[in-house]
Amino acid sequence: MFGKFFYTLGAILLMLKDSFSAPENRKLYWQQFMVECTSIGIGSLPIVAIISVFLGMVMTIQTSYQLVSPLVPKTIIAGVVRDSVVLELSPTVVCIVLAGVVGSRIASELGNMRVSEQVDAYEIMGINTKAYLILPKIVASILMFPVLILISITLSLVGGAIAGTLAGIISLEIYQQGLVNGFKGFTIAVAMVKSVAFATSISLISCYNGYFVRGGSLEIGRASTKAVVVSCVAILVFDYIITALML
Repeated sequence: MFGKFFYTLGAILLMLKDSFSAPENRKLYWQQFMVECTSIGIGSLPIVAIISVFLGMVMTIQTSYQLVSPLVPKTIIAGVVRDSVVLELSPTVVCIVLAGVVGSRIASELGNMRVSEQVDAYEIMGINTKAYLILPKIVASILMFPVLILISITLSLVGGAIAGTLAGIISLEIYQQGLVNGFKGFTIAVAMVKSVAFATSISLISCYNGYFVRGGSLEIGRASTKAVVVSCVAILVFDYIITALML
């Protein structure tokens, strides 16, 4: 078990090392990078927005249900929602969803190119396929995931305000006051560190499973599934490590 783990880890590190090389055509590489940024950022925005709004709404209602004592000020509701969304819900839950959306797409795309021998054709033309196909996906993920998480945090807090106002749980003024009271900017830094770590793990695992796939269409599906499952496990492991070290 551990032997297979270290073998896979070494293969991923070697893949990453080989991807850092001087590009044959900088303009072509830049175009590929922008395509990946658009696909990961714009393509994932609708599902991130929907999930984030409902996360904030549900969190507000559940928090108000638990804090039923009249001795507890209602501003605490907004504070609990804020810290839960910033530290855990938006980074972890959204990235698990992105592992399914982005990770499966990367693995299936690279796997299809490998099975259809497009990767071999690029290599025959003298193109470093690891640099051209893999590196833009990794860099785009690292850049776009934090942006998506910031958008998710904002929409979750907006969703909490909507749910609190519509349900008569908390007024908008008190909700805004609760968001400001006791706010620590360091929590945003923790969320950004988590998003970068999750983006790196998702992109690396997905690229590895897709790039080295062998067989036919059935193996592509298995590689995509494996990439998503392993990425979700990696997210949970990194979530614990970063939380234990930074908080």
